[in-house]
Amino acid sequence: MRFVLGALTVFVTVATALPFFKGGAWWIRIFDFPRAQIALLALLTLAGYLLTTNLRAVSTLGAVVLLLLVMGVQAFRIFPYTPLAATQSLPTERPGESCTLLIANVLMTNRNADRLINLINHHNPDLLLLVETDTWWRDALHTLEARYPHRVLHPLDNTYGMLLYSRLPLHEPELRFLIEDDVPSIKTQVVLPSGAMFQLVGLHPRPPRPDKQQDSTNRDAEIALVGKELEGRSEPTIVAGDLNDVAWSATTRLFQRLSGLLDPRKGRGLYSTFHADYPFWRYPLDHVFHSQHFRVVRLARLPHFGSDHFPIFIELSYEPAQQREQEPPEPEPDDEEEADDIIEEAES
Repeated sequence: MRFVLGALTVFVTVATALPFFKGGAWWIRIFDFPRAQIALLALLTLAGYLLTTNLRAVSTLGAVVLLLLVMGVQAFRIFPYTPLAATQSLPTERPGESCTLLIANVLMTNRNADRLINLINHHNPDLLLLVETDTWWRDALHTLEARYPHRVLHPLDNTYGMLLYSRLPLHEPELRFLIEDDVPSIKTQVVLPSGAMFQLVGLHPRPPRPDKQQDSTNRDAEIALVGKELEGRSEPTIVAGDLNDVAWSATTRLFQRLSGLLDPRKGRGLYSTFHADYPFWRYPLDHVFHSQHFRVVRLARLPHFGSDHFPIFIELSYEPAQQREQEPPEPEPDDEEEADDIIEEAES
């Protein structure tokens, strides 16, 4: 038992320490994801020590201190995304012109299109962003086209296809390949009924994957590049999609500080979207960020429809007159240099 507890203590300590190191190696970045799970494992290990060992032993006391430190570090990262923390995106008080958005990673091999269509029909979003979509999915969703006359459709069979459906007019929609030639993103202006416009960016960068020895360099660069594009801009903006990154990672926090966009999860909950089939092994990978021009009407994780991701639904109220009441993330002195280094590494 002492050997097992010691091994678990070493594991959770290393898993907590590795994300402090910079670099895109998958065996470092993969530990950005399971912070809640690592904290729980540390708690269970601590309970094991308390129940089975002599707490007066120096080695046991050292292990207890390490485990408390692990839980403290993990809780510090997760806490802003719990209902106990302050909300970063304020709830609407004077509802203005609203816009609804549903985002979903469909899982390319999933064939439960009818279940997704039922969710779409029920929630009736203004904008629908679907990723991991191939030609089968595009064809299966053709019934949506009458309701969504404005579209950017780019199905692919490499799990990075992207479909955008909109009932609101799209102005100058653009399909982009920011870092990799086979990983698209979408950038467009969306026209609200009043004539006001906001910029929508849809992303689905490639994740770090141990099974393919795939690091996070390109993912981090795509996220950082979009952050730099938005830096200092004052136009209303929404960035959404499966970022293959958790909300509390160094990359996503850098993106927020560069872009100045708000995260509606903060102060509301984790809204973990992956993996839909394993309740214990879930992280928040699917995101919506917005500028200060918007306030939150509602945010929801929608039911399982056969994918390995849950969909996310959000309704935002366009209230530009109240934008100064929301505090954007504060940039740090080295943010721009760090983002440049990340992008340069991916392009080299």
